[in-house]
Amino acid sequence: MAGAPIAVHSPSPTGGRRVTARGQILGLAHSDHDVIEFLRRAGLDDAETLLDDPARVKWVGDHAHQYDAA
Repeated sequence: MAGAPIAVHSPSPTGGRRVTARGQILGLAHSDHDVIEFLRRAGLDDAETLLDDPARVKWVGDHAHQYDAA
């Protein structure tokens, strides 16, 4: 695999971070809870354990777990 299949993208100018899985947009997260919910809806039952696993989730453009406006 070339990179992590899940990406939490840079914060948007209005706040929140786009979450994608293998290029498919899952939603706009405003918290870790949102990311976990998107991943659960995508069928990942172990979503709570994934956020800090760099092999599975890549935090793009800013520090992990920060959702404030850019």
